[in-house]
Order: sequence, then C-alpha cells, then structure tokens
Amino acid sequence: MSGLSDAELTALLDDLESDRTERKQAWAGTAPEKASQAICAFANDLSGRGLPGILFIGAKDDGKPAGITVSDQLLLSLADLRSNGNILPPPMILVEKRHLHEADMAVVTVWPADAPPVRYQGRIWIRVGPRRALATAQEERVLNERRRHHDLPFDLHTLPAAAIQDLNKSEFEAEYLPRAFARDVIEANDRSYEERLASCRMIVAADEPTPTVLGVLTIGVTPRSWLACAYIQFLRISGTQWGDAVVDEEVVDGSLATTLRRLDDKLKAHMTVGVDITSSETEKRSSPYPMAALQQLTRNAVMHRTYESTNAPIRVYWFDDRIEIHSPGGPFGVVTADNFGRPGITDYRNPHVAEALKNLGYVQRFGVGIATAQRTLLENGNRPAEFVVNSSTVLATIYRRA
Repeated sequence: MSGLSDAELTALLDDLESDRTERKQAWAGTAPEKASQAICAFANDLSGRGLPGILFIGAKDDGKPAGITVSDQLLLSLADLRSNGNILPPPMILVEKRHLHEADMAVVTVWPADAPPVRYQGRIWIRVGPRRALATAQEERVLNERRRHHDLPFDLHTLPAAAIQDLNKSEFEAEYLPRAFARDVIEANDRSYEERLASCRMIVAADEPTPTVLGVLTIGVTPRSWLACAYIQFLRISGTQWGDAVVDEEVVDGSLATTLRRLDDKLKAHMTVGVDITSSETEKRSSPYPMAALQQLTRNAVMHRTYESTNAPIRVYWFDDRIEIHSPGGPFGVVTADNFGRPGITDYRNPHVAEALKNLGYVQRFGVGIATAQRTLLENGNRPAEFVVNSSTVLATIYRRA
C-alpha cells in the first residue's frame, strides 16, 4: 500500500472543486470530528471512481500551506482515527508527513471500502462534490448494491441455504440496530427492515435477502445450524495435566452477544476471590485471574479466529494452574508469528465481525486487546500471558497468580 506521488498530491491540493480532497489548516477545534467524517466519506466513494481520497492537515482552503509543525504526535493522532472504533468497519488509510508547496503537511490517504457503507458514529457520510454530506436512503441503497460486486472477506460471504427467517428480528431491532446507527437516522424511518439488514451487512441486499456469515453469527437464531464451528468449548479440569478429571463442561453458543455473555458468566462462576482481613484495617479482595484479561483474550479469539473451512470451536480449558485459550486460525495479513501481539500491528480476518463486536459494546477500540490483557495481568500480580502462534492456531496461556 503506497501513497500518491508529490505531483499527484499537489494536483489534488490545488483542485478546489475535487470530491477527493479535504483540507484542514490545523489539528484543533472541530478538525478531528470533520476529519473523521471526511475519512468515512472517502471510504464510501459514492461516485464509484475507485480512487483514494486525500485529507490534508496543514493546508488552507485555497491549497496554500498553513505553516504547521507536523509532529509525531499529530501523525499518531491521525493514525488513531482508524482504530478508535468510531469509523466502522475500520477504513484502509495511510498517514504520512509530506513536503508540498515547500512546506510540511500531514497527508491521510483513504482507499475506497470493499464493503460499504462505512459509518462514523452511526452515520453514513459521503462526498457531494467538494463537500461532505449525510447519505440519503437512496444513496445508502447505492452503496449497499455496490458491495455485491466486490471480492468480499469470508464474514460477508452468503449462506445460500439460510433464509431471512433464520435471523432474529427482535434482537436486530432492539439490540443491534440502535447501537449501529445514530438515533436520528433510525427515526427517519424511510428504510425497510430488509434495507436496514442490508445496510448492516446481515443480508446481501434488500432484494436478495440471503443472510451473510456476519448476519448468522450476529443475529442468527441458531448460528451453529449454518456454521458448525460457531461455539466455544469450555472445560474445567481438576488438575494441571491433560487427562485429569473434568469437573465442568459446557458448549457455549448462540449469537455473538449471547455467546460472550454466557462465557463471561461461566468464567465468573469459576473465579474464586480471596479475602484478606489481617494485613490492613480494611479487607482486601484478590482474584487468581483478572476478569478483564480473560475477556480481552477470549473476545480477541472470537474476533480473529477463522470461521472458514473448519468445524473447530474456540477452546477454553481451565486447569488448576492456568487457563488455555485455543483459537482456530493462525496470524492474518500483516500479522506474523514474529510480530504477533506487538502494539500497533493488527489486521482483520473478519473485519465485519470486529465491527459487530464494537457495535455490541464488547470492543472499545481496536488493536489494544493483548496489551490491555498484559497490563491487567501485571496489575493483578500474574505473570504475562504466553502465546504459541503457528499457521493454523493461536494458543494463549494465562497463569494463575502465585
């Protein structure tokens, strides 16, 4: 993924009527909000030209330099727009410091999304000539239709044997939709149930209501009827070795939200909390594992596992001295066995499952799950989690606090 040449950027910078450019003099005031809207609009590419849009920071409205200092902090703030969870699904962007018109500028290149519409805080932004605007219902339909013709990730593949009746309408309308779209967009009420499902990528299109993998996983009545691997196998083993007695076993399944709620309940049920009433005037409570770390790593497994060409579940095995989380599917994209877990290195095998988890409130921001887990383990007195990564699985092991 490479950016445009200086000549190409300069031409766009000077074209005041282009629908591919947005200029901000400085990174202050409302600039971050409007920049996010612009990135969303460029990713939606309503014109269908298939060309990247450019956000210039440090340029006046006429394209002349504003004379700002392009610091590392500014570049990090711009890069964070991709992973802070406000633009869904996460757009493909490149953030650079460039020297144009004899001055430094921060340049954000945004490529069109393969699976529009892209939303910023629940609203679909588009470009109408040189300005931003909210998409109308008809413009949203255009974006939904365009998605059909792309080479899509597996989580947007269709399940031809499934029907719209296999999706839970009440769960979609009561739980998912209010989290995915801003209230005023929903209250406009000029979109049918099928159109809303299509906009959230749960079905192919309003006139082709075949559920997608995402739809079945997120709001399916019985997801395992269509994806045999869509469950978590939980075992509580009394001992430290394979072959020791299993004292509790459960298959945890259902929609994404149901599965994660049930898994949280199961983990909490097995968590023993110690109470120290002797070392200080107030009692101190301690846990063998921080719940936040278990949640981060199990939710990471749900987000990043492969759902394609496998019947293997996620496995959570709780021994007396450790918890093992086995996730089908090795590293993906730019993530390798060598850089796995390194802050800032992330990619998405299931970008729309990631979006759904963010909408449902199970992810606050992207790319920080492992770092958050490691921090909470340290704070609780546990040793760091260990990872064994190969081409087909990822094993995360969390050790009980000594």
